[in-house]
Amino acid sequence: MKRICLALLLCCSSLSAWPLGHLAGVEILDRDTGQALPVYRHHGEYWVAGNPGSRYAVMITNLRGERLLAVTSVDGINVISGEAAAWNQTGYVFQGGQGYAINGWRKSNEEVADFNFTALPNSYAALTGRPANVGIIGVALFLEKRPPIAQYTPDSAEASSAPAERAGAARAPAAADAAVAERQSLAALQSFAAPKLGTGHGAREVSYVSTAEFQRLSDSPNEIIRIRYDRFDNLVAMGIAHARPVPMNPSAFPDSDASRFVPDPPGAD
Repeated sequence: MKRICLALLLCCSSLSAWPLGHLAGVEILDRDTGQALPVYRHHGEYWVAGNPGSRYAVMITNLRGERLLAVTSVDGINVISGEAAAWNQTGYVFQGGQGYAINGWRKSNEEVADFNFTALPNSYAALTGRPANVGIIGVALFLEKRPPIAQYTPDSAEASSAPAERAGAARAPAAADAAVAERQSLAALQSFAAPKLGTGHGAREVSYVSTAEFQRLSDSPNEIIRIRYDRFDNLVAMGIAHARPVPMNPSAFPDSDASRFVPDPPGAD
């Protein structure tokens, strides 16, 4: 399938191996601190804790030497088109080794509206009547189809197609397992310690891209990366993260600094 997608004009200066993904590495960056959010793994799913009010970015780095297409969604919405997200939609085209921080909802080839963590009712998904998938970020990665190269092979067409058929059959159980895990996770979300987080439609900022053609190797993604997010307190309530320790300043001799004279009574000047 050939689609007009967006070619990135900004890229990172170096290539690093991020913790999530094989074809591309994906991180969620807190733009106010410049730090990547820690990732928690729970029942086969990945979670990050968002700080309400903070701006964030979806950082994607192509780990291959060839082009990739990244169809990206936030809260079940395509970040470029604003449609209910699907694999066959438009995405960002990454050159080999290229990295790019997706900072917001694409408004044009020159501008985005910032991603920011906000209460669910204030999220872009809720404000547009689509709150069902709030709290998840998805990146569907596609390899590029290249022109065929004529070559001799002794194998028959039937034999050469068999591995592909087996590979397709092997993907079905994995998808079923993912669906079961997703349902279990949604059931666990019924008890929150604090209001659930969503992603807002923030301030406009300059972000330049251009259009590019990309023909996918297959209709189905070659890799899908899903990252769920919520407030830290909710992650603790669901058993995903541990409560932060209370800061302490211990003293080796706590009674040594006490006064050895009669103290003033309460309220005395």
